[in-house]
Amino acid sequence: MTAKTLTILGTSSSAGKSLLVTALCHSFARRGVRVAPFKAQNMSNNAAVCPDGAEIGRAQAVQAAAAGLEPTADMNPILIKPEADSRSQVVVNGHPWRTLDARDYYPQKEYLWEQVTAALDRLRAEYELIIIEGAGSPAELNLKANDIVNMAVARYLHSPVLLVGDIDRGGIFAQLLGTLWLLPPGEQELVRGLVVNKFRGDMTLFEDGIQILEDRSRLPVLGVIPYIKGLRIPEEDAVALESPEGLSLAPNAAAVDIAIIRLPHIANFDDFDPLAAEPGVRVRYVDSPSRLGSPDAIIIPGTKSTVGDLKWLYARGLAQAIQEHAQNGGSVTGICGGYQMLGKPIRDPDQVESQAISTTGLGLLPTETDFVSQKASYRASAQIRNGTGWLAGLAGQIITGYEIHMGRTRGGVPWLAIHERNSQPVQVLDGAASADGRIWGCYIHGLFANFALRQAWLASLGWQAGGRVQTNPFAASLTDLTDAVESALNMEYLEKILKCEDVTSET
Repeated sequence: MTAKTLTILGTSSSAGKSLLVTALCHSFARRGVRVAPFKAQNMSNNAAVCPDGAEIGRAQAVQAAAAGLEPTADMNPILIKPEADSRSQVVVNGHPWRTLDARDYYPQKEYLWEQVTAALDRLRAEYELIIIEGAGSPAELNLKANDIVNMAVARYLHSPVLLVGDIDRGGIFAQLLGTLWLLPPGEQELVRGLVVNKFRGDMTLFEDGIQILEDRSRLPVLGVIPYIKGLRIPEEDAVALESPEGLSLAPNAAAVDIAIIRLPHIANFDDFDPLAAEPGVRVRYVDSPSRLGSPDAIIIPGTKSTVGDLKWLYARGLAQAIQEHAQNGGSVTGICGGYQMLGKPIRDPDQVESQAISTTGLGLLPTETDFVSQKASYRASAQIRNGTGWLAGLAGQIITGYEIHMGRTRGGVPWLAIHERNSQPVQVLDGAASADGRIWGCYIHGLFANFALRQAWLASLGWQAGGRVQTNPFAASLTDLTDAVESALNMEYLEKILKCEDVTSET
């Protein structure tokens, strides 16, 4: 079997490529097509763990779920996880490869391209259709010589390309036409249609716009996709948190107010989507004491740079604000890197994460952390035990999640006993909590997706379920997204493109 392919490229980052690939994966999967997602290279600290422990971008794991699949490293062979402005950990085929400065990354193109094409060839041998997501823009002329994710992939596969523009940003004609015209003729020939994304308002008001795009590009506009609000689908990266809409995930009128610290290198913040989906819960991201206010709880999330972000907390005055919140009886939670910050010393003698040999934590838990070179990357199952405060009522409960960290933390009384990693039995203790349960943390991501734990913690903050049981927000959002995309796109025309039929006469 050699799969057909469809490549989705955007005029810029955040044009909506990831969601469109997600919708198309689900659309074809529910038609009975064996479809899989692919993104050659992803830059994001929002990661996911595959069943074998491989680490890939969160977006590709979401797309795999939309296709009804378990994710694999072949779906995202290169994941770049920024640790500083110009330094990143490079994950290749699901495992840490090197930590490189941007200048040192590009000379590795030949090796990395081999990994990309090998992963693609394996996927094409297994599936009927591969839907490929690009990165950024294919018309970044200064970066084109080192491209291994956009038109380089499309050329390798002779894949039809759809070009997506974000009309919500404005300048849709310059976006789509400018990008198209900057491509060399051989690449322009691969572009088979245009998509206008994130349209607000009356669609009929853009009919002349469609005509202009088709006349100037000599390509069809396959559809105008509406701006879809309220989707509970994990974001690809932290860019979503930079907009005002991304800073507050629930209406202001809420019984429980949860402030999540918007760390510079925040990672896996989709951990908190299940909280935001609960009625009567407000989740907001804050980056200064003035924005913090007086929440019911503060969460310090995961990060790709624990020490750097801890120093940022102190420099911004947030460390002191968090400590005062805890001293005044407030609740503070730390997940992964945030859990490390809650403790006392963070030691890094081999300078695995930073140049600092030792850094003082917030001192809210009696724990100590040592960084090690071996990265923990597991799907995990654990039992709650030795819990205090609100955790005591959950004794014996099994929770599931995943681990991605390079630190080892000890001290305090562990409240989790990990008994399975990547489907293999283990005996590992994790987590720590204060005597009253107000201050707590652990390494396991995805905790709040566990119903009993989520609702018990919210109840300890004064929240009341009100008899309502939260449905699966991802499944409902996936259906809404896919239905909207199918309604907006000319799916019959798209089928013709995939069947390699001549459609030029129809433009």
